[in-house]
Amino acid sequence: MNILVLQHLAVEHPGIFRDFLRADGIAWTTVELDAGEAIPDVGAFDLMLVMGGPQDVWQESEHPWLREEKAAIRRFVVELKRPYLGICLGHQLLAESIGGRVAPAASAEVGLMSVSRTDEGLRDPLLAGFEEPTTVLQWHGAEVASLPEGATVLASSEACRVQAFRWGAHAYGLQFHIEATADTVAEWAAIPTYAASLEATLGVGAAGRLKNDVDVHLPQLNREACKVYTGLMKLVRTPSSVET
Repeated sequence: MNILVLQHLAVEHPGIFRDFLRADGIAWTTVELDAGEAIPDVGAFDLMLVMGGPQDVWQESEHPWLREEKAAIRRFVVELKRPYLGICLGHQLLAESIGGRVAPAASAEVGLMSVSRTDEGLRDPLLAGFEEPTTVLQWHGAEVASLPEGATVLASSEACRVQAFRWGAHAYGLQFHIEATADTVAEWAAIPTYAASLEATLGVGAAGRLKNDVDVHLPQLNREACKVYTGLMKLVRTPSSVET
């Protein structure tokens, strides 16, 4: 099994998914796009994971590699029809790459928040075992404003209608950070732009408070991440079930 991970910031890595992969003896290839690394031929991979980052999908002038990344995602998902999971920016890139639109959110979501699944989300094989509603870690100021044709909304919140969506049977986007670990908040709060958004939303000293809150909810966050991982592995191992 060959897995491709596209990253946009070193500390925005697959998190708990790395533990699941190691436990299964599965290696992966990481491409650090913000460091100038090139995307290899995506045809050599069975699963693509696209992580979050401080960039926005429309910043192609500032980050020209976004054009290549969108093209790679489109080929992998639409042409090759292989399993894909995008988290936060990766969720937005999936939508934008296959015909949707991403825009600044009316209000940023930063911190632990509640999302609810739609009727389709309650039945979805990756999200079926989630608590309802469930608590998730958010850290974003943009959102999917319109979905690509053929997409299905799986989860929503009051502030953000598209918290999770599926395209076909094999491509998933999650606006929230299901990959969180005990180190996530501290690693991200060390990034000046992330620290600023955290304090602007939650006030001075927010990093310490948020870490404590995440620690309390981490068992639930990790259980739900494991359900998503298990579902992805089933998709990878049964490619004949992938349809659009």
